[in-house]
Amino acid sequence: MEKAIQTLREGGLILYPTDTFWGIGCDATNKEAVANIYALTQRSPEKGMIVLLETDSKLNRYVKQIPDIAWDIVELAEKPTTIVYPEGYNVADNVLAPDKSLAARIVKEGFCHQLIKKFGKPIVSASANIANDNAPLRLDDIDKRILDGVDYIVNLPSDTKLTPKASTIMRIEMDGTFTLIRK
Repeated sequence: MEKAIQTLREGGLILYPTDTFWGIGCDATNKEAVANIYALTQRSPEKGMIVLLETDSKLNRYVKQIPDIAWDIVELAEKPTTIVYPEGYNVADNVLAPDKSLAARIVKEGFCHQLIKKFGKPIVSASANIANDNAPLRLDDIDKRILDGVDYIVNLPSDTKLTPKASTIMRIEMDGTFTLIRK
């Protein structure tokens, strides 16, 4: 845990288990670190990144206005749910989508929750794969380019397999209307 936090504070990239899949993470407020994730994963910056928070009480620090229904969704969601909010701030500009929206997910338990809590800032969560490849469930399934491209790999047994449960992704507008992006 301490080495992962130190790496994040120094602007490095970590490979870590999220509440869904193995992820590549960095300090979501560090523009250079975010750019390094785009480069490593060969993802288009047009998509923006997902940030992880440990509690919904931190949403106001990174989302300018939160639609009322979002609070209920965050509280009642039984599986990991990422919400795309109309406008983010206090994160690196390249975390935001071109329309300035911010995708954020509250991690409610586990190693990832503790990591975010101890780090004290949002952490980027990009799946640990090259763009358009499948998200890996085991450390052994991660592309060597990803393994070589991060600064620290969280020390879990290599056969640790995460339960495949991609997050639901929805965009919520200020008027409460929403679009389901991924179920």
